[in-house]
Amino acid sequence: METRPRPEAAGRTSVKRKESSGAPVLIAVALASVLLPLAVTAPAVALPDLVVDLGASVSAGQWVQNAYGVTFAACMLAAGALADQFGRRRILAVGAVVFMAMSAVSALSTSILVLDIARALQGIGAAGVLTSGAAILAASFEGRKRTQAFGVLGASFGAGLALGPILGGALVSMAGWRAVFWLNVVVGVIALCLMSKIRESRDPNATTVDWGGLITFSGGLFLLALAFVKGGETGWLSGQTLAALGGFVLFMAAFVAVELRAARPMFDLSLFRNPTFVVVVCQPFTITFGFVVLLNFLPPYFNGVGGESNTASGTLLLPLTLPVFVLPLLVGRLVAGRVSSRLLLTVSSLLIAVGSLWLVVLQGGQPWYVVAGPLLVFGLGVGSAFGAMDNAAVGVVPVERAGMASGIFNTMRIAGESVAIASAGGFLASFTRSDLAERAPQLGDRVGELAGAATQGSLDTALANVSPAERADVFDAVAASLTSSMHVAFLGLTVLALVGAVVTFLVVKDRELDTADGSSSDD
Repeated sequence: METRPRPEAAGRTSVKRKESSGAPVLIAVALASVLLPLAVTAPAVALPDLVVDLGASVSAGQWVQNAYGVTFAACMLAAGALADQFGRRRILAVGAVVFMAMSAVSALSTSILVLDIARALQGIGAAGVLTSGAAILAASFEGRKRTQAFGVLGASFGAGLALGPILGGALVSMAGWRAVFWLNVVVGVIALCLMSKIRESRDPNATTVDWGGLITFSGGLFLLALAFVKGGETGWLSGQTLAALGGFVLFMAAFVAVELRAARPMFDLSLFRNPTFVVVVCQPFTITFGFVVLLNFLPPYFNGVGGESNTASGTLLLPLTLPVFVLPLLVGRLVAGRVSSRLLLTVSSLLIAVGSLWLVVLQGGQPWYVVAGPLLVFGLGVGSAFGAMDNAAVGVVPVERAGMASGIFNTMRIAGESVAIASAGGFLASFTRSDLAERAPQLGDRVGELAGAATQGSLDTALANVSPAERADVFDAVAASLTSSMHVAFLGLTVLALVGAVVTFLVVKDRELDTADGSSSDD
């Protein structure tokens, strides 16, 4: 493996300078990063009330989450390139401002269309925050200190994930769904005030932006998400679904062609000649894919089928989310340099597989402790990987390309989350619809509406159109169909995590992650 230049040779500051400015940098980046998962988990809890209040359809309601995730992922590489060229602190600040402004627009929206557009623009701001923040940490710390810094970054994501469902539920109960978006504005203002403490850094070799790559990649990802949404609505073999999938393939082919010809591509395909890098940047699909599915679809399940309040639905996720808040810090401080990234990520995937398989015990209205065990195991798996994944991704490339490496890794992370939300939503709606049609054929055309409402947690609203004499039987049928769909999804997540564990153990090379693990630190 090629030897990296010493930090001084790469134009970075001395270790002494970094230590003196490390804490403010870390706090500013961590606070800004807390916003990003909050923008996913809190609206997931608020979605049932939001959809009813704005009179939105099932499809429009899905795009409250999908619009944010698609633009977040699609703009990640561009944000990394812009951060390397124009300055990471600058892009961090601009991203935070866009994110907060669109949060305010979302809070003030009276139309689902306006809210969906604001969420899409909010995702663009989120891309700037995440990519530039990770690159700032990579440029400001090295060795064991960098491992610990990324542990804090992972913990900040964990904090947003852990607090999002609870805060979202409490805010919706006390002040309505709009309060979850105002929360982002408040936290964002605090983070923005601290950004002046960050020293500017950039890649001196970055001179252009790969607009061709940005357009083709963004278009392809949008069509992929659209295909999953349409698959759930109109069927997986419908003309709209197949057209969107075909468009995705064409855009991705064009993207590869553009990147191979670009003088300075935003997605350096040569990095993918390294199998370790490939596996590391694909970790989000096996580590966070299922996590996002649980965060987005368990609260509506608890709320609609389980009859829990918004606050209780968020609280039930604590065994899943708390480890994601705590473990990244412990891993960064106690495991760095002692346990290899390969072993850590392999064990993480295995824990997720065990938790996913155990979750087939899920039933509506059951005691909280029945699902607490599998959720805890699942959360331990995700929490032990958070921070380690980010650090490994930027640790495998020269520090000058930290923006690109962060952009590639986080693109895969957010793309995985976006695909997870869209595909799981489409699958749950379509599988529930098919199962419900068999269980209760007398429902006829109402099957699709009930299945979509159940998936989004607004079953009570849909049942208002059912006669009182039928309501209890229809509720039981819908609950059974949705529960069956969830069980099938959990089995799929089990297989995905097991494949990730095997591939990670067999392909990742520890020696290529020595710097990421801190063994080459000179602290």
